Amino acid sequence: MKEVVGIRFKPVGKTYYFAPEELDLNLFDKVIVETVRGIELGEVVEEKKEIKNENVISTLKPVLRKANDEDMANYKENLYDEASSLEKTEELVKKNELEMKLLGCEYTLDRSKLIIYFTAEGRVDFRQLVKDLAAHFRLRIELRQVGSRDGAKFLGGIGPCGYILCCNTFLGEFKPVSIRMAKNQNLSLNPSNISGLCGKLLCCIRYEDDTYTEYREELPKLGSFVQTEEGRLKVIGVNIIDRSIRVMTEDEGIKSIDVEDLKKIEEFSESKTKK
Repeated sequence: MKEVVGIRFKPVGKTYYFAPEELDLNLFDKVIVETVRGIELGEVVEEKKEIKNENVISTLKPVLRKANDEDMANYKENLYDEASSLEKTEELVKKNELEMKLLGCEYTLDRSKLIIYFTAEGRVDFRQLVKDLAAHFRLRIELRQVGSRDGAKFLGGIGPCGYILCCNTFLGEFKPVSIRMAKNQNLSLNPSNISGLCGKLLCCIRYEDDTYTEYREELPKLGSFVQTEEGRLKVIGVNIIDRSIRVMTEDEGIKSIDVEDLKKIEEFSESKTKK
């Protein structure tokens, strides 16, 4: 077992584990750590806890110290300079005639590196751009191409539900979403109906998939037959949310039956639903 503390570097970012060492750390404390990108300021979002060694993906780096007034001043100065830095980068992108969309940039706390995020349809040869940026800013430059989901997370916006995008408010990391999940929920497979601002499948399709899967196991399939008070009838509709089915009666009428009632009838009649 290893003692760790969860630290996040962005308000809606991924949580990373670091070794707290002997520091007295509490939730929401600002701390200084060393990452692969350099010295950065993060926030404690998970208090000290122990996790199994196999859950530690890489070597745990220690928390260097709690952030002091100087660290916070440097952090705020870096944030202030980001807008002008992005503007200069945009100017150099146009100069080099590159097909790329800038999303944002950020400095490491010690200002040893400037990281610039962008999206593009394909691969971009930005070698000359890096040289121009390094000559202007006089520090290390890292251009990072991100996918469309990360692009939407960076820029934000309003989803089709009318709320601010999930990825921009609480989703720390993306999980796979598939067409199978959309089919499982009887959603329209029209791309415009199930796609987000990023052009990918809506992240929220995943939220209720487990519930739909669980409820489906309790319901008969379309076209199957069930035993009811009126006899053996064919299933012509399934409402997963209401947990009910529609059947065609002998006089060609349509009747709705709750799955709980159907189960009672099955137990009473000692028959099973055919699927």
